[in-house]
Amino acid sequence: MADGLRFETLQGDALRAWLPRLAGLRIAVFRDWPYLYAGEAGYEEGYLAAYAASPGAAVVAAIEGDRAVGCATCQPMRESAPRVQAAFSGRGIDPTRFCYFGESVLLRAFRGQGAGVRFFAEREAHARSLGLEATAFCAVVRNANDPRKPPGYVPLDAFWGKRGYRRRADISVVFDWKEVGDDRETPHTLGFWVKDPL
Repeated sequence: MADGLRFETLQGDALRAWLPRLAGLRIAVFRDWPYLYAGEAGYEEGYLAAYAASPGAAVVAAIEGDRAVGCATCQPMRESAPRVQAAFSGRGIDPTRFCYFGESVLLRAFRGQGAGVRFFAEREAHARSLGLEATAFCAVVRNANDPRKPPGYVPLDAFWGKRGYRRRADISVVFDWKEVGDDRETPHTLGFWVKDPL
């Protein structure tokens, strides 16, 4: 399982030391379908620095030698973006019960070896250590017939379901980003998956 990789849960200053490497990793992975995200290093480092400054946040990094090949973020939802919290409170769900899993990225060569399972296990352990009783994450919603979808693409729904997560079609959030090849940001809907109770 994920042979040759070590997993570190990074917080605060330990996370800050990895920011440039993790930012580059996010740019590389999110450039592909389904996100098609045209990331910029400065923005990405600032985004991850917010996790380093968030008291309850952590980033689980998959490391080969001195190279980050994957990472997964988490933080108490009460410390996350206001629009994430509003997606839950707007449905009458208390966001303070949740640990929010912001993203999970892994270089293609390391997929299918257990790192994704480990990311969920480590983040759920972190959530429990904070006394949180539920977890949630969101994923971009794409049209199944989008011509940009690569042939043979398999969505992660079954993988997430095996981890105990269920799609909540009634909870979503909109974030803007610039897609590869675009000259401006456009809105994207992301739907939530929830594990409650943890």
